[in-house]
Amino acid sequence: MDPQASKNTRVDYSHEVTPIKNPILRTMLMILSFVFLGVGFVGVFLPVLPTTPFVLLSAFLYARSSPRFYNWMMNHRHLGPPLRRWKTTGSIPRSAKILAISMIAITLIPSILFVVPVLAVKVLLGIIGILVATYIATRPESDKVA
Repeated sequence: MDPQASKNTRVDYSHEVTPIKNPILRTMLMILSFVFLGVGFVGVFLPVLPTTPFVLLSAFLYARSSPRFYNWMMNHRHLGPPLRRWKTTGSIPRSAKILAISMIAITLIPSILFVVPVLAVKVLLGIIGILVATYIATRPESDKVA
């Protein structure tokens, strides 16, 4: 059961954070977290750039570097629910699965057919697309908001 019962309640997720002791490495992880979160934000507007993996990676890196920013992400109005759902159940809502797999097809198929000239790269793109789509399709489904 999710500890965040009310939308206005801020939950402290600091107990989930295990900061790295080395201050230089911790600072590098924080910088990378900001970069990946920024790339994820850009991915909202560019269909060829996936948002979710970068947001998940950013949350993972914040969990190793900054309780403050990890708490911010987990309590964020838009980022928090899917992060909490993924953390607790590993599930993806059906609508998100459909959108993700559709975007993979919409971007990869024309690239394979019309843009990429090298056969080996075409095959590699096809294999990667199929593997990613299969991974997404086989995740549990949950339309509940965490």
